[in-house]
Amino acid sequence: MKTIRPPFTKETAKAKVQAAEDAWNSKNPKQVSMAYTIDSEWRNKDLFFTGRKAITKFLSDKWDKELHYKLKKHLWSFTDNRISVRFEYEWQDAETGQWKRTHGNEHWEFDSEGVMRIRDMSANDINIEETERKFKY
Repeated sequence: MKTIRPPFTKETAKAKVQAAEDAWNSKNPKQVSMAYTIDSEWRNKDLFFTGRKAITKFLSDKWDKELHYKLKKHLWSFTDNRISVRFEYEWQDAETGQWKRTHGNEHWEFDSEGVMRIRDMSANDINIEETERKFKY
């Protein structure tokens, strides 16, 4: 697959968002981490960390506890090398069995090669019943 590089157009920004959604739904931490620079800076809710190694660890831990994870991302806005998305994902807490839906926003900044160097994410989790799920396999 051809790498999508800035400057973004509406078409390439939408393709970048779809590629991110597809990668995250793979739940493959190594694969997902390759979309980020070696020193990528992340904020994920109340966590701040840097680098692919930390990203891979974070994602491994995330998907160990967030069972049946399913994500949908939507392009919100874009500029030459930045994209903002809104998203929802659903998952079941491995410890409690409670189903949850997470709503949030992400702001991404890319280097000239189309690799993400900054990911800033804000989100809220809400409890849902299994019957309220939007995203089923």
